Amino acid sequence: MIRPVNTIASNDASAADRWGDLARLILAGGKLSPEQGLDVLACPDDDLLDLLAATFRVRQHFFGRSVQLYFLMNAKSGLCQEDCGYCSQSKVSEADIPKYNLLNRQQLLDGARVAAERQAKTYCIVISGRGPTEREMQALTALIPEIKQQFDLKICACLGLLTDDEAGRLKACGVDRVNHNLNTSEAHHGQIVSTHTYADRLDTLRAVRDAGMEMCSGGIVGMGESDADVVQLALVLRDLGVHSIPVNFLNPIDGTPLAGVRHLNPRYCLKVLCLFRLANPDREIRIAGGRELHLGSLQPLGLYAANSLFVGDYLTTKGQSPEADYRMIEELGFEVTQDVAAAK
Repeated sequence: MIRPVNTIASNDASAADRWGDLARLILAGGKLSPEQGLDVLACPDDDLLDLLAATFRVRQHFFGRSVQLYFLMNAKSGLCQEDCGYCSQSKVSEADIPKYNLLNRQQLLDGARVAAERQAKTYCIVISGRGPTEREMQALTALIPEIKQQFDLKICACLGLLTDDEAGRLKACGVDRVNHNLNTSEAHHGQIVSTHTYADRLDTLRAVRDAGMEMCSGGIVGMGESDADVVQLALVLRDLGVHSIPVNFLNPIDGTPLAGVRHLNPRYCLKVLCLFRLANPDREIRIAGGRELHLGSLQPLGLYAANSLFVGDYLTTKGQSPEADYRMIEELGFEVTQDVAAAK
Protein backbone atom coordinates (compact mmCIF):
# COMPACT_ATOMS: atom_id res chain seq x y z
CA MET A 1 0.00 0.00 0.00
CA ILE A 2 1.31 3.47 -0.92
CA ARG A 3 1.06 5.92 1.95
CA PRO A 4 0.22 9.53 1.02
CA VAL A 5 3.19 11.91 1.13
CA ASN A 6 1.65 15.18 2.20
CA THR A 7 4.17 16.43 4.75
CA ILE A 8 7.74 15.83 5.75
CA ALA A 9 6.63 15.79 9.38
CA SER A 10 4.94 12.37 9.26
CA ASN A 11 5.51 10.49 12.52
CA ASP A 12 4.44 7.01 11.38
CA ALA A 13 7.09 6.34 8.75
CA SER A 14 10.83 6.75 8.37
CA ALA A 15 12.24 9.19 5.83
CA ALA A 16 13.19 6.25 3.59
CA ASP A 17 9.62 4.97 3.71
CA ARG A 18 8.08 8.36 3.02
CA TRP A 19 10.28 9.17 0.03
CA GLY A 20 10.07 5.59 -1.19
CA ASP A 21 6.28 5.84 -1.13
CA LEU A 22 6.46 9.00 -3.20
CA ALA A 23 8.71 7.33 -5.77
CA ARG A 24 6.31 4.38 -6.00
CA LEU A 25 3.41 6.77 -6.45
CA ILE A 26 5.19 8.52 -9.34
CA LEU A 27 6.17 5.21 -10.96
CA ALA A 28 2.54 4.06 -10.70
CA GLY A 29 1.51 7.06 -12.80
CA GLY A 30 0.75 9.54 -10.06
CA LYS A 31 1.56 13.22 -10.41
CA LEU A 32 3.53 15.28 -7.95
CA SER A 33 1.30 17.83 -6.21
CA PRO A 34 2.40 21.36 -5.31
CA GLU A 35 2.36 20.39 -1.63
CA GLN A 36 4.57 17.36 -2.27
CA GLY A 37 6.92 19.54 -4.31
CA LEU A 38 7.32 21.91 -1.37
CA ASP A 39 7.96 18.90 0.87
CA VAL A 40 10.82 17.83 -1.42
CA LEU A 41 12.48 21.25 -1.20
CA ALA A 42 11.99 21.31 2.58
CA CYS A 43 13.50 17.84 3.06
CA PRO A 44 15.77 17.95 6.13
CA ASP A 45 19.43 17.61 5.24
CA ASP A 46 19.58 14.51 7.45
CA ASP A 47 17.12 12.82 5.08
CA LEU A 48 18.70 13.96 1.83
CA LEU A 49 20.27 10.60 0.98
CA ASP A 50 16.89 8.90 1.44
CA LEU A 51 15.33 11.42 -0.95
CA LEU A 52 18.10 10.88 -3.50
CA ALA A 53 17.75 7.10 -3.26
CA ALA A 54 14.01 7.31 -3.89
CA THR A 55 14.48 9.75 -6.76
CA PHE A 56 17.09 7.47 -8.32
CA ARG A 57 14.50 4.71 -8.57
CA VAL A 58 12.48 6.97 -10.87
CA ARG A 59 15.51 8.09 -12.85
CA GLN A 60 16.73 4.51 -13.24
CA HIS A 61 13.33 3.24 -14.36
CA PHE A 62 13.23 5.61 -17.33
CA PHE A 63 16.91 6.16 -18.13
CA GLY A 64 18.85 3.37 -16.47
CA ARG A 65 22.42 4.50 -15.72
CA SER A 66 22.78 6.46 -18.94
CA VAL A 67 24.01 10.05 -19.16
CA GLN A 68 23.38 12.20 -22.21
CA LEU A 69 25.91 14.89 -23.09
CA TYR A 70 25.21 18.22 -24.77
CA PHE A 71 27.66 20.70 -26.24
CA LEU A 72 26.87 24.42 -26.14
CA MET A 73 28.03 26.91 -28.78
CA ASN A 74 27.65 30.62 -28.07
CA ALA A 75 27.11 31.48 -31.73
CA LYS A 76 26.44 35.18 -31.11
CA SER A 77 27.55 36.90 -27.93
CA GLY A 78 26.34 40.06 -26.21
CA LEU A 79 24.66 42.85 -28.19
CA CYS A 80 21.27 41.96 -26.68
CA GLN A 81 18.51 44.52 -26.24
CA GLU A 82 16.76 42.63 -23.43
CA ASP A 83 17.26 43.46 -19.73
CA CYS A 84 17.36 40.01 -18.06
CA GLY A 85 19.00 40.64 -14.69
CA TYR A 86 20.89 37.34 -14.58
CA CYS A 87 22.47 37.60 -18.03
CA SER A 88 25.96 38.89 -18.79
CA GLN A 89 24.88 39.54 -22.40
CA SER A 90 21.93 41.84 -21.66
CA LYS A 91 21.80 45.55 -22.33
CA VAL A 92 21.97 46.30 -18.58
CA SER A 93 25.05 44.16 -18.02
CA GLU A 94 28.51 45.66 -17.52
CA ALA A 95 30.19 42.26 -17.48
CA ASP A 96 33.45 41.95 -19.37
CA ILE A 97 32.52 39.37 -22.01
CA PRO A 98 33.28 38.81 -25.69
CA LYS A 99 30.81 40.51 -28.02
CA TYR A 100 30.41 39.37 -31.61
CA ASN A 101 27.81 38.79 -34.30
CA LEU A 102 26.85 35.37 -35.65
CA LEU A 103 29.86 33.10 -36.12
CA ASN A 104 30.68 32.12 -39.68
CA ARG A 105 30.02 28.78 -41.32
CA GLN A 106 33.44 27.28 -40.56
CA GLN A 107 33.37 28.31 -36.91
CA LEU A 108 29.97 26.66 -36.44
CA LEU A 109 31.15 23.52 -38.24
CA ASP A 110 34.22 23.44 -36.00
CA GLY A 111 31.94 23.61 -32.98
CA ALA A 112 29.95 20.67 -34.29
CA ARG A 113 33.17 18.70 -34.72
CA VAL A 114 34.11 19.36 -31.09
CA ALA A 115 30.62 18.30 -29.98
CA ALA A 116 31.01 14.97 -31.78
CA GLU A 117 34.52 14.46 -30.40
CA ARG A 118 33.26 15.03 -26.85
CA GLN A 119 30.59 12.32 -27.21
CA ALA A 120 27.75 14.83 -27.23
CA LYS A 121 24.79 13.74 -29.28
CA THR A 122 23.15 17.18 -29.32
CA TYR A 123 24.76 20.39 -30.55
CA CYS A 124 23.15 23.48 -28.99
CA ILE A 125 23.42 26.64 -31.10
CA VAL A 126 22.67 29.75 -29.06
CA ILE A 127 22.43 33.36 -30.19
CA SER A 128 21.89 36.40 -28.00
CA GLY A 129 19.10 38.87 -28.71
CA ARG A 130 15.35 39.18 -28.53
CA GLY A 131 14.95 36.97 -31.58
CA PRO A 132 16.76 36.02 -34.78
CA THR A 133 17.21 38.48 -37.62
CA GLU A 134 16.37 37.40 -41.16
CA ARG A 135 20.07 37.21 -42.00
CA GLU A 136 20.67 34.93 -39.04
CA MET A 137 17.70 32.74 -39.97
CA GLN A 138 18.98 32.35 -43.52
CA ALA A 139 22.51 31.50 -42.38
CA LEU A 140 21.40 28.92 -39.82
CA THR A 141 18.75 27.22 -41.92
CA ALA A 142 21.32 26.81 -44.71
CA LEU A 143 24.00 25.42 -42.39
CA ILE A 144 22.03 23.09 -40.12
CA PRO A 145 21.42 20.38 -42.75
CA GLU A 146 25.17 20.33 -43.44
CA ILE A 147 25.99 19.92 -39.73
CA LYS A 148 23.55 17.04 -39.36
CA GLN A 149 24.87 15.29 -42.46
CA GLN A 150 28.55 15.63 -41.54
CA PHE A 151 28.40 14.87 -37.84
CA ASP A 152 25.13 12.98 -37.22
CA LEU A 153 24.22 15.34 -34.41
CA LYS A 154 20.86 16.37 -33.07
CA ILE A 155 20.39 20.14 -33.23
CA CYS A 156 18.91 22.25 -30.45
CA ALA A 157 18.52 25.92 -31.42
CA CYS A 158 18.19 28.71 -28.85
CA LEU A 159 17.40 31.85 -30.79
CA GLY A 160 15.15 33.89 -28.52
CA LEU A 161 11.49 34.62 -29.18
CA LEU A 162 10.14 32.94 -32.32
CA THR A 163 7.15 33.48 -34.57
CA ASP A 164 5.14 30.59 -35.99
CA ASP A 165 6.81 31.14 -39.37
CA GLU A 166 10.33 31.07 -37.89
CA ALA A 167 9.55 27.90 -35.97
CA GLY A 168 8.28 26.29 -39.15
CA ARG A 169 11.46 27.21 -41.03
CA LEU A 170 13.62 25.72 -38.27
CA LYS A 171 11.64 22.49 -38.39
CA ALA A 172 11.95 22.33 -42.17
CA CYS A 173 15.76 22.64 -42.10
CA GLY A 174 16.16 19.82 -39.59
CA VAL A 175 16.22 21.40 -36.13
CA ASP A 176 15.19 18.74 -33.62
CA ARG A 177 14.61 20.89 -30.56
CA VAL A 178 14.32 24.52 -29.62
CA ASN A 179 15.46 25.75 -26.22
CA HIS A 180 13.55 28.62 -24.70
CA ASN A 181 13.73 28.69 -20.92
CA LEU A 182 10.83 29.95 -18.84
CA ASN A 183 13.53 30.70 -16.24
CA THR A 184 11.19 31.12 -13.27
CA SER A 185 7.53 31.20 -12.28
CA GLU A 186 5.06 33.61 -13.83
CA ALA A 187 4.79 35.44 -10.48
CA HIS A 188 8.55 36.05 -10.25
CA HIS A 189 9.19 36.73 -13.94
CA GLY A 190 8.68 40.49 -13.68
CA GLN A 191 11.39 40.68 -11.01
CA ILE A 192 14.11 39.55 -13.43
CA VAL A 193 13.13 41.05 -16.81
CA SER A 194 10.86 43.83 -18.09
CA THR A 195 11.46 43.83 -21.87
CA HIS A 196 9.35 40.75 -22.55
CA THR A 197 6.62 38.90 -20.70
CA TYR A 198 6.12 35.39 -19.42
CA ALA A 199 3.36 35.06 -22.01
CA ASP A 200 5.87 35.89 -24.76
CA ARG A 201 7.97 32.92 -23.65
CA LEU A 202 4.96 30.61 -23.53
CA ASP A 203 3.98 31.73 -27.04
CA THR A 204 7.41 30.72 -28.35
CA LEU A 205 7.17 27.28 -26.76
CA ARG A 206 3.74 26.78 -28.29
CA ALA A 207 5.08 27.80 -31.71
CA VAL A 208 7.86 25.23 -31.31
CA ARG A 209 5.40 22.52 -30.31
CA ASP A 210 2.96 23.37 -33.11
CA ALA A 211 5.78 23.22 -35.67
CA GLY A 212 6.50 19.63 -34.62
CA MET A 213 9.79 20.16 -32.78
CA GLU A 214 10.62 19.09 -29.25
CA MET A 215 10.55 21.72 -26.53
CA CYS A 216 13.61 22.28 -24.37
CA SER A 217 12.84 24.61 -21.49
CA GLY A 218 14.01 24.98 -17.91
CA GLY A 219 14.91 27.60 -15.40
CA ILE A 220 17.43 29.33 -13.21
CA VAL A 221 17.26 28.72 -9.48
CA GLY A 222 18.71 31.19 -7.00
CA MET A 223 17.38 34.51 -8.33
CA GLY A 224 15.52 35.42 -5.14
CA GLU A 225 12.47 33.31 -5.92
CA SER A 226 10.50 31.37 -3.29
CA ASP A 227 10.26 27.59 -3.01
CA ALA A 228 6.72 27.93 -4.34
CA ASP A 229 8.10 29.64 -7.47
CA VAL A 230 10.52 26.74 -8.07
CA VAL A 231 7.73 24.18 -7.64
CA GLN A 232 5.44 26.14 -9.95
CA LEU A 233 8.11 26.19 -12.66
CA ALA A 234 8.64 22.42 -12.40
CA LEU A 235 4.91 21.74 -12.68
CA VAL A 236 4.30 24.18 -15.55
CA LEU A 237 7.05 22.48 -17.56
CA ARG A 238 5.36 19.14 -16.85
CA ASP A 239 1.97 20.42 -17.96
CA LEU A 240 3.44 21.88 -21.16
CA GLY A 241 4.94 18.48 -22.03
CA VAL A 242 8.50 19.82 -22.30
CA HIS A 243 10.90 17.10 -23.47
CA SER A 244 14.20 18.37 -22.06
CA ILE A 245 14.63 20.46 -18.91
CA PRO A 246 17.92 22.24 -18.15
CA VAL A 247 18.15 23.18 -14.48
CA ASN A 248 20.51 26.13 -14.03
CA PHE A 249 21.77 27.49 -10.72
CA LEU A 250 22.45 31.23 -10.77
CA ASN A 251 26.04 32.17 -11.45
CA PRO A 252 26.01 35.76 -10.12
CA ILE A 253 28.30 37.29 -12.72
CA ASP A 254 30.05 40.55 -11.85
CA GLY A 255 28.54 43.44 -13.79
CA THR A 256 24.99 42.02 -13.87
CA PRO A 257 22.12 43.24 -11.67
CA LEU A 258 22.19 39.91 -9.79
CA ALA A 259 25.92 40.05 -9.05
CA GLY A 260 26.55 39.09 -5.45
CA VAL A 261 23.26 37.22 -5.04
CA ARG A 262 24.14 33.94 -3.35
CA HIS A 263 21.21 32.06 -1.79
CA LEU A 264 22.09 28.47 -2.68
CA ASN A 265 23.91 25.59 -1.05
CA PRO A 266 24.75 22.18 -2.55
CA ARG A 267 22.14 20.31 -0.51
CA TYR A 268 19.32 22.57 -1.65
CA CYS A 269 20.48 22.24 -5.25
CA LEU A 270 20.24 18.46 -4.97
CA LYS A 271 16.70 18.81 -3.62
CA VAL A 272 15.84 21.01 -6.61
CA LEU A 273 17.08 18.30 -8.99
CA CYS A 274 14.99 15.71 -7.14
CA LEU A 275 11.96 17.98 -7.46
CA PHE A 276 12.34 18.34 -11.22
CA ARG A 277 12.81 14.57 -11.64
CA LEU A 278 9.79 13.66 -9.55
CA ALA A 279 7.65 16.29 -11.28
CA ASN A 280 8.84 15.19 -14.75
CA PRO A 281 9.73 11.51 -14.27
CA ASP A 282 10.27 10.46 -17.90
CA ARG A 283 11.76 13.72 -19.15
CA GLU A 284 15.39 14.59 -19.63
CA ILE A 285 16.67 16.57 -16.65
CA ARG A 286 19.98 18.32 -17.36
CA ILE A 287 22.28 19.82 -14.72
CA ALA A 288 23.17 23.03 -16.51
CA GLY A 289 24.88 26.33 -15.73
CA GLY A 290 26.22 26.85 -12.21
CA ARG A 291 26.59 23.16 -11.34
CA GLU A 292 30.32 23.44 -10.71
CA LEU A 293 29.89 26.56 -8.57
CA HIS A 294 26.94 25.43 -6.46
CA LEU A 295 27.17 21.63 -6.30
CA GLY A 296 30.94 21.54 -5.92
CA SER A 297 32.13 18.18 -4.64
CA LEU A 298 28.52 16.94 -4.56
CA GLN A 299 28.19 17.09 -8.36
CA PRO A 300 28.15 13.29 -8.75
CA LEU A 301 25.09 13.01 -6.51
CA GLY A 302 23.19 15.25 -8.94
CA LEU A 303 23.22 12.44 -11.50
CA TYR A 304 21.11 10.29 -9.19
CA ALA A 305 18.28 12.66 -10.16
CA ALA A 306 19.39 14.13 -13.50
CA ASN A 307 20.41 12.18 -16.59
CA SER A 308 22.13 14.84 -18.69
CA LEU A 309 25.03 17.32 -18.60
CA PHE A 310 26.60 20.01 -20.72
CA VAL A 311 30.15 18.94 -21.50
CA GLY A 312 32.49 21.93 -21.72
CA ASP A 313 31.84 25.61 -21.17
CA TYR A 314 28.61 27.57 -20.93
CA LEU A 315 27.73 30.79 -22.76
CA THR A 316 30.09 33.22 -20.99
CA THR A 317 31.33 31.14 -18.05
CA LYS A 318 33.71 28.20 -17.80
CA GLY A 319 32.58 24.67 -17.08
CA GLN A 320 34.34 21.65 -15.66
CA SER A 321 36.80 19.97 -18.00
CA PRO A 322 35.35 17.22 -20.21
CA GLU A 323 37.87 14.79 -18.74
CA ALA A 324 36.55 15.48 -15.23
CA ASP A 325 32.99 14.87 -16.46
CA TYR A 326 33.93 11.56 -18.09
CA ARG A 327 35.73 10.47 -14.92
CA MET A 328 32.76 11.44 -12.74
CA ILE A 329 30.37 9.45 -14.93
CA GLU A 330 32.64 6.41 -14.99
CA GLU A 331 33.27 6.44 -11.26
CA LEU A 332 29.51 6.48 -10.63
CA GLY A 333 29.17 3.32 -12.71
CA PHE A 334 27.14 5.26 -15.27
CA GLU A 335 27.81 5.49 -19.00
CA VAL A 336 27.51 8.08 -21.74
CA THR A 337 24.73 7.24 -24.17
CA GLN A 338 24.18 8.32 -27.76
CA ASP A 339 20.46 7.61 -27.47
CA VAL A 340 18.45 10.78 -26.84
CA ALA A 341 15.30 8.82 -26.00
CA ALA A 342 14.29 7.55 -22.57
CA ALA A 343 15.62 4.11 -21.75
CA LYS A 344 12.13 2.75 -21.12
